Amino acid sequence: MREEGLVVRRKKRFVVTTDRNHSEPIADNLLDRQFIQTEKNKVWTTDITYLWTMQGWVYLAVVIDLYSRRIVGWSMDEHMETSLVKRALNLAINLRQPGEGLLHHSD
Repeated sequence: MREEGLVVRRKKRFVVTTDRNHSEPIADNLLDRQFIQTEKNKVWTTDITYLWTMQGWVYLAVVIDLYSRRIVGWSMDEHMETSLVKRALNLAINLRQPGEGLLHHSD
């Protein structure tokens, strides 16, 4: 390896972004792993991930309809604050206009 000029690139450490040590109430798990749905706009689930770009890290929040498995709302930003997920949810609500009884599940 030395003769070829090859060097080891170490993998970066996993960064924990979930804070489980808080005094806020935790909602009941109403979804209870029932991921198969028979109607659209009845159960939406959400998640956040981060992506490396040429400008640095960006956070992506998505809202997915479990019936169609399609992204119905999304938002990207340089930070992981409440406004990121609010924009994704507002986009989904404005585009899909769900009726009463929508279950919005998030971890």
